[in-house]
Amino acid sequence: MKAFFVIAIIALVITGSGSWGGLVFYSLPVMAWAVLGIFALQSLGFVPAFLYQTERYYDLIGSLTYISAIALVLLCSGKVDLRQMLIAFFILIWAARLGSFLFSRIARDGGDSRFDKIKPSALLFFRTWMLQGLWVTVTAGAALAALSSGRSVPLNIVDGIAIALWLSGFAVEVIADRQKRQFRQAHGRDTFITRGLWSLSQHPNYFGEIILWTGIALLTFPVLDSWQYLTLVSPLFVYLLLARISGIPLLEHKANRRWGNDPAYITYRKNTPVLVPRLKKPG
Repeated sequence: MKAFFVIAIIALVITGSGSWGGLVFYSLPVMAWAVLGIFALQSLGFVPAFLYQTERYYDLIGSLTYISAIALVLLCSGKVDLRQMLIAFFILIWAARLGSFLFSRIARDGGDSRFDKIKPSALLFFRTWMLQGLWVTVTAGAALAALSSGRSVPLNIVDGIAIALWLSGFAVEVIADRQKRQFRQAHGRDTFITRGLWSLSQHPNYFGEIILWTGIALLTFPVLDSWQYLTLVSPLFVYLLLARISGIPLLEHKANRRWGNDPAYITYRKNTPVLVPRLKKPG
């Protein structure tokens, strides 16, 4: 139960800070409506997933949650300017692309081994869905706060940097995912990839994700105010989640079990940065 308490506290902090001075819809801050919708969708998704003991739609619902939250805020906020349109467009494109990619992958693989020990327990499985709700809330927190702020600030040169960051991060993530998928189609899952972007970083797709969320945070900054600045924790949260908690550590544990004694893999790990790409290959 401690985990649920922590999830609730963090979600309330992000919602409260992001709602500060923002628009209100039917006596409730627009951002609060969005967060309620986020966790409601996770709860609805959990019920059939647990009954049928499947994780097949977990990532897909996660992406649809981003899309639904952004759409809800736009509908409740009314008129939007160019900055808000860009923020919404970037997240919608990212969520649609990632959701379809992850869904096709799990459909092809038939399942995700991370859920094997979790699914039989209603409490553990439900906690996983609530963690996804928290992931959406914190990651999109700055965007939701900006879209519901009611403020309008013209784009400037710093926003150009933010847009460039998002575009470059999105491109890196898409290219890295495609390269890995094509490699596995050609060589199977028993071989590790060392080509393309994967020769420059062990996890280039995660690097791209961190960069694109940094771009979104920078784009939201001019219309945030006071306590809303707390929502700018978004890119740091993405980094911690991917690099320290559930992303790289889990993948490296699986990779070490599979190829830990392979000299080629040991050399690859030694010569290739874990996250931030090396622009020049060694040697």
